[in-house]
Amino acid sequence: MSDRKRMTVGLMLPIGTGALGGDRTARWTELRAMAQAAEAVGFESLVVPDHLLFRRSPPGNQPPVLMPEGKSRGMWEVWTVLSAVAAVTSRVTLGPFVACTGFRSPALLAKMADALDEVSGGRLVLGLGAGWHEPEYQAFGFPFDHRVSRFEEALQIIVSLLRDGRADFAGQYYRVQNCELLPRGPRPGGPPILIGAQGPRMLRLAARYADWYDADFHLDASGVAERFAAFEAVCADVGRDPGTVARSAATRLALVDDGPAQSSPSQVGPARDGLAEFDLGGVRFGARQGKPAELVEYLRTFEAVGVQHLTCTLIEPPGVPGIERFAPVLDALRASR
Repeated sequence: MSDRKRMTVGLMLPIGTGALGGDRTARWTELRAMAQAAEAVGFESLVVPDHLLFRRSPPGNQPPVLMPEGKSRGMWEVWTVLSAVAAVTSRVTLGPFVACTGFRSPALLAKMADALDEVSGGRLVLGLGAGWHEPEYQAFGFPFDHRVSRFEEALQIIVSLLRDGRADFAGQYYRVQNCELLPRGPRPGGPPILIGAQGPRMLRLAARYADWYDADFHLDASGVAERFAAFEAVCADVGRDPGTVARSAATRLALVDDGPAQSSPSQVGPARDGLAEFDLGGVRFGARQGKPAELVEYLRTFEAVGVQHLTCTLIEPPGVPGIERFAPVLDALRASR
């Protein structure tokens, strides 16, 4: 995702109900147009979230989803969308942000990743995580217990298959015997692996296995700096040089014109201190709201704390118009270097 000389910028495609405002879901023709527009204006990666549905969270599930009882918000399936995007783009890096290892057997997930790396011509960054939203596990019949332990076992299988082409593993949750990854994709060692991690155990797994460490979504770069510091401490503990791991993060943006600020229908209340809240299909998200010059300065704060690749969710304006209006922000970031 990054050449390590400057911070690169990517875009998350809105594949969920409500992401384009109201209860509307982007159809494939719209997603295709957005992917091609993003590549044309200079975004350097396109990522897709891996969720099956959103419902109101039970007590204790973090982060909470406070949708009304009985309401569901759906998404298109991540690997299908990524494969289609790979076929209609040629330059941008692609990846799930991030693939939940609890939704697919680890050996099959590795095979899917290698196939997508082939289809995309070696443009995949394989984002992996343990997942967090309990209702989608229950709805689709996946176990929610011991998620980090399951992730650790899955990671060992996935890494072995992608790096070495074969795996033998017998754990508490997963087992593969004389498993081989055939045929192989365009890169002998497979695609780079990105791991999103926060807690101590997940950070240690990222320090051991990741090519990329992702600090997740933030609306203030100081939170990213804290995550990076925690990751570096864990790297020192496990004997990993933190300089061998690329750093990424994500944020949400709402772009307003240089004229008088106007709220969108999905915006919940006025913006305060540059932060606004939006209701997208019953799920509320915070975003950094500003004019183009203000967002340029905001994005530079992420580069200042060591972010090498920043993934942006462009909440407002949605769709192709928003992508095209964001082009001057990307141009200004490049011109400043």
